[in-house]
Amino acid sequence: MSIPSGPPAAASQVPEAIHRRRWAILVVLMFSLLIVVLDNSILNVAVKTIASPAPTGLGATQSELEWAINSYTLVFAGLLFTAGLLGDRIGRKKVLLFGILLFGIGSALAAMSGSPGELITWRAVMGFGAAFVMPATLAILMNVFERDEQPKAIGIWAGSVGLAIAIGPITGGLLLEHFWWGSIFLVNVPVVIVALIAMVVLVPDSRDPKPGRIDPLGVVLSIVGLVLLVFGIIRGGELADFADPLVLLSIIGGLVVLAGFVWHEKRSSHPAIDVSYFRNGAFSAAVAAVALVFFALMGVTFFSAFYLQSVRGYSALQSGLLIVPLAAAQMIFAPRARLVVQRFGARAVCAVGMLLVSAGLLAFTLFDADTPVWVLCVVFFVQGTGMAHVMPPVTVAVMQALPREKAGSGSAINNTFRQVGGALGIAVLGSVLSTVYRGDIEGHLGALPAPARDAAGESIEATLGVAEKLGPAGRPLVAAANDAFLGAMHVTAVGSASVALIGALVVGLFLPGRPPEEQPAGEGEAEGERTVPAGGPMTTTAADS
Repeated sequence: MSIPSGPPAAASQVPEAIHRRRWAILVVLMFSLLIVVLDNSILNVAVKTIASPAPTGLGATQSELEWAINSYTLVFAGLLFTAGLLGDRIGRKKVLLFGILLFGIGSALAAMSGSPGELITWRAVMGFGAAFVMPATLAILMNVFERDEQPKAIGIWAGSVGLAIAIGPITGGLLLEHFWWGSIFLVNVPVVIVALIAMVVLVPDSRDPKPGRIDPLGVVLSIVGLVLLVFGIIRGGELADFADPLVLLSIIGGLVVLAGFVWHEKRSSHPAIDVSYFRNGAFSAAVAAVALVFFALMGVTFFSAFYLQSVRGYSALQSGLLIVPLAAAQMIFAPRARLVVQRFGARAVCAVGMLLVSAGLLAFTLFDADTPVWVLCVVFFVQGTGMAHVMPPVTVAVMQALPREKAGSGSAINNTFRQVGGALGIAVLGSVLSTVYRGDIEGHLGALPAPARDAAGESIEATLGVAEKLGPAGRPLVAAANDAFLGAMHVTAVGSASVALIGALVVGLFLPGRPPEEQPAGEGEAEGERTVPAGGPMTTTAADS
């Protein structure tokens, strides 16, 4: 009879000193992730204030507002993969410390911006720092928890995103009611200081013990390809025209460069990422699900802010409070998603989760200017419940498909697909919203001078701005703007729900089904550790242990 290999094998993966403080480390990682996600959710409720003339705001135009968001997205998405690779090579703790420090510096500078151009620049710096934070948190998590505890830890990690979604808009609303617009960025600085101290004290360093030679060509190709692709997507959404020559050139160029990256990686003796992982159906389905769910959700998140504030007339704080049910559902269900997966399998759980997301998105087609608040709360709760049963299982599928020493690369892949999917959602669904809105509102702008007519047709905010200048004569235009926006929102919601349905189909076909009913003790852990090279994937310094 052989000796059970489960517990001893598991115990050998993480040093005992690190294993004892793993939950404290998770709290620090959640803290780091929290401020990155929280900052974007705060900005969503502040766009209207920043668009106001000085001294209230910066007087940013619609295009400048979009680039205040998009400059962050562009840099973040372009560097995610490279940041994950660097973490695997030079140490994930070092990368995390660098990223959070740079994010804090960028936040302080963004708070002091004197023009929209400066804000766009410092937001790009924040995106640079965040690109090094996001993959490092998940990679460190995979290296301080044993395989059997990873699904639970990832569920809690994902739940912290829900917490950020909840407190971001509320914090933003409170700050905007009592302070100037720059306070939404300055609030990051003390949080960053606390996070840096906690990281130095608690978080261990880890890296790939056998990283091999650096693949500079692969790194350059990944950055250039992702930046071109994301820029083309963003620009197409900004223009509401994906046939524009610059947009087509950027998107096609990005896809060609990324195809070259894949071709190079398949033939390289020291690839930055082993593309053969994508031959695994569960792995590919998981990263596709991440992209599709964020494509669907980010587009709706973008227009829901305008629906709540412009059509419904809620303040930034009230709009933030209405998002609480979505975040609460994620915080409640995400840490427990693993238990449902153990019983029903990732395929069924993720498919039902995607269907819930789709149902929540489709419910937006029923919203009008007088929809009861409790209906909005129920719909947001359903969306959050669906997300909570999709993101943890697919993240586990991505991360456990790769050897532990490649955790940085796996986290980067997961986050890159999420970011590109989200950028596509905002760009494509945003352009649909803009096109349908402009088509509906143009018939009500005939009495305006030509320059004012063009400006008023850009967005509901622009139309309402013109209507306000007209005084009592502008009231019919306000009603027309609300009707046009609601019609455009309904069309966009159908598109979002359709994308989520495609995601349900993908995970239903390719994710693994229900796990076996019974398994001999230790067998699962032995099987789970086969991909980990002998000698242990984690290297730590004496100080860290």
